[in-house]
Order: sequence, then C-alpha cells, then structure tokens
Amino acid sequence: MQDIFIARQPIVDRKESLVAFELLFRSAHSATESGVVDDTHATAQVLVNAFAEMGIADVLGSHRGFINLDAEILHSDLIDLLPRQQVMLELLETITIDGAIVDRCHELKAKGFSLALDDVVELSDEIKPLLSVVEVVKLDLMLIDPARLPSLVKELKRYPVKLLAEKVEDMEQARRCMEMGFDLFQGYHFAHPEMLSGKRTNPSKMALIRLLSLLLSEAENNEIEEAFKEHADLTYNLMRMVNSVGTGLATKVSSLKHGLLVLGRQPLRRWVQLLLYASNKGNNTVSPLMQLAATRGRLLELVAQRERPGDPDYADCAFMVGMLSLLDALLGEPLPEILARMSLQEEVESALLLHEGSLGELLTLCEKIETGDIAAIQENLSARPGLTVEALNKAQLEALGWANKIAI
Repeated sequence: MQDIFIARQPIVDRKESLVAFELLFRSAHSATESGVVDDTHATAQVLVNAFAEMGIADVLGSHRGFINLDAEILHSDLIDLLPRQQVMLELLETITIDGAIVDRCHELKAKGFSLALDDVVELSDEIKPLLSVVEVVKLDLMLIDPARLPSLVKELKRYPVKLLAEKVEDMEQARRCMEMGFDLFQGYHFAHPEMLSGKRTNPSKMALIRLLSLLLSEAENNEIEEAFKEHADLTYNLMRMVNSVGTGLATKVSSLKHGLLVLGRQPLRRWVQLLLYASNKGNNTVSPLMQLAATRGRLLELVAQRERPGDPDYADCAFMVGMLSLLDALLGEPLPEILARMSLQEEVESALLLHEGSLGELLTLCEKIETGDIAAIQENLSARPGLTVEALNKAQLEALGWANKIAI
C-alpha cells in the first residue's frame, strides 16, 4: 500500500457558503525523482484506501466531494465503490472526449452519479455532447484570457450546467466572476485566509478577542460571565455549542453560569476560538475559514499528543496555534497587532508570528499538507522520527472529521 496524503479545497456558492470540497489525493512517491509513477494505478489505490478503508465520507461531512478521474478510472468498475450521492466525478482535461466517453458519462448519470468537466477553456465541438450530461463546468481563470471570459460564460449559460470559477486568486477576480454569473467558486481567495481579507471587523469578533484575552489571563468566572452578557448573540452561540453533541458533554446546561462551570477553562478557550470563526455567519451555513481553522487546531493537537503523550499543556498550545493562525484573515488586521491584545505564551506567539520552535514546525507541516507540498512534508517528517506517514494520515482524517462534526 502506498503512503498517501489527503487535502481538500473548499468550493463555495455565491453567498460564500461551503457547498463542496475538491479532494486532492497524492502519493508520497510522486515527490521522488526516481522512476515513473503510474498515475492511474496510484489514483485507484488511493480511492480504494480512502473510501473503503479510511472512511473518508466522514471527512466530507454533509458536503459533496469532487474527485478527479482520468479516462481509465472513468471506465473502470472502481467508480461503483464510490458513494454516488456524495461525489462529483470530475473529468480531467487530459481525457480525449470520444463516443465511448460520452456513452460512459450517460451510463454513470443513469446510475445516479453527478459529473463535472475540469479546466474548460473554450466551447469546442468536442465537449458539446457532454453539456447535456454534466452538472458542473469548471473554468480555469489562469488558462483563459480575461477578455474572452465573459463571452465564454455567456455561451455556456445556454446549457443546463452550473459554472464554477476555478483559481480565483483575489477579491477583484471574485467580484468579476460574480458579475458574470458564475454559480460556484474555488481558489485561494476562498479556500485560504484571503477569503475574508478587507472585511470590516464586527463588534462580536472584538468581544471574542476580549473574552479570549480574559481566559488566557486567568480572569475570574464572574468577569468572563459579564463579558458574555454584554453580547446576547455570543451567549446564545456559546450555549448552543455547549449543548451540542460536538462537546461530548453528557450534562445539558440551562444557564450561562452553569455552562461556564461545566465546560471548564480549556474547553471554553477552544469554543471561544471556534466562535471567532463563526460569529459573523448569522445563518446555518458553514464557513470554509472556520473549517480550516478547526482542522488545523485539531491536527496540531493530535500530532502534539503523539509526540509528547505526557504533556497535555503542549497539546493545548498546539491546538491554539492552529486555531489562531488564521485570525489575520478573519479580522482583516495584521497578526502582530491582534496578538498584541492577547496574553499568549511566548512559545505560542513565536510559532504564530515566526513559525519558530516545535509548535512553529507543526504549523508549517500543517500548511504544507494543505498546499500539497509533498517534498516539504517528507522533510518535516524526517525530523520527527516518532511521526510516520501512516500516523499523520490517521490524524488528518480524524481532524477533518472532527471539524465537520463541530461545524456551526
């Protein structure tokens, strides 16, 4: 069995609500220079491992997963192993579309699968037969002349498909794609911290920063309770999360004071951090930024527990580093200015600002997993003899599943 790394990139709708993930599977061997990797075989191995053995459906939560397929996998029986209601079969641009491909797509659609076309750059005669079969057409903004994009969008709008703008890198691109009528969006502007850059900080977030600072400075319970009482929406959100299955609490709480006592300081700090990423939603949608921060925090905590099993404080600091690493994107302020208002341990602050120390190295490892930098992941693991690829994969899957379960 090959070592695999799993990444996922959020896909959002016009309201910037999370609707799907593109699942990115990579073999560790793909980073080596020796030999030629059989991509089809590697993809087959990964899909079998991921869906049949790892239970990656848990990683998707209630969202759909886009999976890249080449022609050989598309024609294989392996497709039948996939949960058809939860996957979007994405036909890679390397596929030569012929009669057999069109027939296979019709067959898969009849079986209940949904399909997408990847990296469409023009409305060619080759792809037209598929536009009545596929549900989503992905347009790679990096491959299309911006001057040609509006006319291409207009042409594709004549077909019963949803258009997905891929590789949306900044706010201006996102704005233009919205105006052109794209339905779905994917790219660093949405999936990475930049998705909230430039948005004004609201009072709830500032209140949460204050609350977190109080918790870190070991303030009295009554002082923390009063801070919550100043913001009814935050009290409601906290109580909702305290009573949710995600906390693992057997006791239901009915008051803020009771909730604070039952939770304890460490879980309360964590929920305040989570609330930071959810406080501006105002509806039942899931924030990609919140999901990413929660996943980072849990992954760093799990790895820290494995490396220092007898040091719960270290694991708690690791969780905090992961959770707070996206605050600059959330608040639209430089991270040093945000941290100056908080009472963080020097080790945590150095990890966040400079990626220094063992916690900083863990944060770097997490970021390399997200970007799919296999060589950097392997280099980081080589310096951690107690952390194997297998253990990292297991921790990553557990972190992704946990983030889905506590998603607000």
